[in-house]
Amino acid sequence: MSWGEELWDQYDNLSVQTHRGIEFLDKYGQFIKERSNIETEYASKLRRLVKTHQIKKKDDEESQLSVCKAFASMTQEVTDLAGQHELIAENMSAQIVKEIAILLKELKDERKRYLSEGAKNQTALNNALTALDKAKKAYEKAYREAEKAQDNYQKADADLNLSRAEVEKARMISTTKTQMCDECKTEYANHLQKTNELQRRHFSELMPKIFNQLQDMEERREACIQNFMKQSAHIHRQVFPIIDKCLEGVIKASETIDPKEDSRQVIERYKSGNMPPEDIAFDDLSNPRPESENGVQRGSTSLNYSNSIKSETLRGTLSAARFKKRGGIFGIFGSNKNNSDDSKDDYADLPPNQRRKRIQAKIDQIHTQFLQETAVRDGLMKMRQAYEQNNALGDPNSVEGQLSENGQKMEKLQTELKKFQNLLQDVVDGKPYTPSAQKKSHRNSISEDSLSRSASESSVTNNNHSNTNLNANNSNSNGNHRSSNSLQTVINHTNHNNHENTHENNDSNSPESGISTSHLSLPDAEFADADETEFDDPLPALGTAKALYVFEAQSEGSIPMSENEEFEVVELDQGDGWTRVRRLDHQEEGFVPTSYVELTLYNNC
Repeated sequence: MSWGEELWDQYDNLSVQTHRGIEFLDKYGQFIKERSNIETEYASKLRRLVKTHQIKKKDDEESQLSVCKAFASMTQEVTDLAGQHELIAENMSAQIVKEIAILLKELKDERKRYLSEGAKNQTALNNALTALDKAKKAYEKAYREAEKAQDNYQKADADLNLSRAEVEKARMISTTKTQMCDECKTEYANHLQKTNELQRRHFSELMPKIFNQLQDMEERREACIQNFMKQSAHIHRQVFPIIDKCLEGVIKASETIDPKEDSRQVIERYKSGNMPPEDIAFDDLSNPRPESENGVQRGSTSLNYSNSIKSETLRGTLSAARFKKRGGIFGIFGSNKNNSDDSKDDYADLPPNQRRKRIQAKIDQIHTQFLQETAVRDGLMKMRQAYEQNNALGDPNSVEGQLSENGQKMEKLQTELKKFQNLLQDVVDGKPYTPSAQKKSHRNSISEDSLSRSASESSVTNNNHSNTNLNANNSNSNGNHRSSNSLQTVINHTNHNNHENTHENNDSNSPESGISTSHLSLPDAEFADADETEFDDPLPALGTAKALYVFEAQSEGSIPMSENEEFEVVELDQGDGWTRVRRLDHQEEGFVPTSYVELTLYNNC
């Protein structure tokens, strides 16, 4: 069925119908556009939600709990979900909204062209009908005038009173009118024939062709809408696999929650180390209470003892904050006694367990500073040696002042280290003996001799390995360096040489060279032994490490590794060129060369 056959006389209605169809396509385009905006807005709100509820940096202790890590993983998956909704909006805008705009313009132009042609044909038909009606009226008028002239001629011919001239005049008028009537009749017949032919062609050929074109246009428009609907569904369906992976990631994140481990971490974080208070003694008021020498009743002693027990129990807990007194006006202009107590470097105001952690952290910090100063000393020694070998580089005596200052700093660090080691030993001795406490205390006790020995070995090793590079640098120097070089220049020079030595060691120990790595100096044997045998709980993983080369462990405390093998990083390089790692099956733990592995640290490290 076609519009040209069935709707041959519905030009106006078809014009309205095609106009409504184009309006519907425009509305559908607006629908897709608004839906894309909703997808974009939804993705933006998801991202804003994640940003609002992210765990802040100040809550690093809380972020170590498995539930917080799972929540962070879940928020990352939600961010990925937001990205998929943004992808939906982007594809809909680029593939559908844009195509609808192009199609709308094409359909409007096409409809305008068809309707213009139809209006032209309709005007031609109307003009033909008007001319036909005009010719018909002229023929009718001429016919009436011819009949009237014929009647007048007949009357004049029958009237004997009229002259022959008057009768001839009446005959001539009748003949003229009859000729004019015949001409109008002929013209009317011609117009009628042309009009009938045009009308027949108009309704059987011209207008059906236009109506069929409008029908094709409408069917194409609806087919495009059908295709757009399918395309929008396909765009949405394409992200389903990724959305499913995101949801699967949320499920996996939830499975990583370990309530027992979180409870253990909470205990480790807030454990005060204080003993529970003893039973309160019964105070029998019926017995006479003799006064002491200073007039204070004996019962007050037990009360004071109870109060001291209560104060000692509350110290270091959350409830203790409510019992602190605030001095001065609103605590602003009060005494600085509390502040000075809080700033004590022996952490005597903390509970035993928290104090032990703080002291251990201080010892680790001093150890790191000591290694840094050792590296500075090695650099200064190398610089003095270079000056001695080539006076053009500078005066060797100019380094003495910096070496002296460096020695004072190292002595100060050793003094602080000994102090905090003694404090740590006092804390450990003050607790009931347990094997784990004894092991941890043994590990935490870093002697001055071990640090000095480590520094000396590092100095000797660096000096031996850097002579070749140093001589090469000396030969290429232009002699413009002087003793006025700053300490930062010394450090950079040392780091540069160490970096070159590391590359030389890597090249010599790579699988292609086949040379053993036993000459590399491991960290203190005391640390290695303590870490291997005296740890109850495994160290937390700081990241992952991937082996770049094959490493055959030939030194005590190191572990072998194969190429592309993966480990967990449990201790970062402290400047000695070694990183402590643990196998993924937690069966073995030890040191590997830092330059042999590729490190990937976690965000919280």
